[in-house]
Amino acid sequence: MFAGEHRCHIDVPDEVPSPTSLWHSCSPARLADGARGRGARGLLERETAGSENCLVSNVRRIQLALGLVLGVILAGTIGYVVLGFGVLDAVYQTVTTITTVGFREIHPLDVAGKIFTIVLILAGVGTVLYAFGVVIETLVEGHLRRHFERRRMERNIARMTGHTIVCGWGRVGRAVGSYLSGQGADVVVVDLDPERVAQTPYPALVGDVTDDDVLRKAGLMRARALVAAINTDAENVYVTLSARALRPDLVIVARARTEESEPKLLRAGATRVVNPQRIGGQRIAAAALQPNVVEFLDVVMHDGSLEFRLEEVSIRPGSRLAGRTLDQADVGETTGALVLALRDGDGGFVANPPSQTPLAAGYVLIAIGTQQQLSALTTAALPAG
Repeated sequence: MFAGEHRCHIDVPDEVPSPTSLWHSCSPARLADGARGRGARGLLERETAGSENCLVSNVRRIQLALGLVLGVILAGTIGYVVLGFGVLDAVYQTVTTITTVGFREIHPLDVAGKIFTIVLILAGVGTVLYAFGVVIETLVEGHLRRHFERRRMERNIARMTGHTIVCGWGRVGRAVGSYLSGQGADVVVVDLDPERVAQTPYPALVGDVTDDDVLRKAGLMRARALVAAINTDAENVYVTLSARALRPDLVIVARARTEESEPKLLRAGATRVVNPQRIGGQRIAAAALQPNVVEFLDVVMHDGSLEFRLEEVSIRPGSRLAGRTLDQADVGETTGALVLALRDGDGGFVANPPSQTPLAAGYVLIAIGTQQQLSALTTAALPAG
């Protein structure tokens, strides 16, 4: 359990026909824990909705104020045209009147003109002052800036392809985002807490990730992968179900807090389920028994201080590697990379594959080498020509 997080023991049923049914098998005690979690979640949702409503309200107030100013200018122009002014003179007279510049009238005014000008001054000056006050208030409170920042962020996300969506910006989500960014991958963060999102160094959205519209705004239809790293297993199941329904081909990695939830997340559609507590415990034990092996793997996979990297390379249809054996492909000689293992079409792993191992499209090679060597292997695995 991570510090500062609440442990929510919400069991997910063995069958997951719909997100709604996931809550029905909770015991009373667990329902109480879930209610507290949903209460905090509801508070965040209300705060987020309130912030959004305030922003929309201020934008609408600016639009209304500008509309009123334009309306007064239009009414004043029409009035002066009726009084015998030319169109340009009428516009000029109206603007100088409502802005209280104080220039003299372009043409002498009769009684009707003076009465009209008085009415225009009373209506126009009040409208201009109101519009000025609304704009100043919005600028001072930062609503307009946040509005444009959000619109710019949404446009940036709309242009992204092949990115990874990280749902939940807690400790696990931050670690995932940091590693992905270090590998040169684009990251989009979605979290319900505006304060967390404000601290995110990546493109981010404030919203409920169980909402399909929020996932679409995050670019789910163009994403490479989605990471469900929310605090509760039930919410991760919701996200997994929604994402899998929208994108059957999407890579979904889900976080599980309990071992009992791992198979249920897999049935919900997760490509891979990770239990940080269990994996953390295994890494600690491995570091105690084989510290050098663990340190080497950490350096190769995460550190970057060594020239060598460990990567996976998928063999594409039409590749020169497909249909050959490892010996015939001569991967080591032509690319310099060392194949440590491969994953065949059935999903099984073959460690230290013999030289006569046949290769086929869809196989995944696990190789180690320099960045240049691995790039050469990746190129060889692409379709020829």
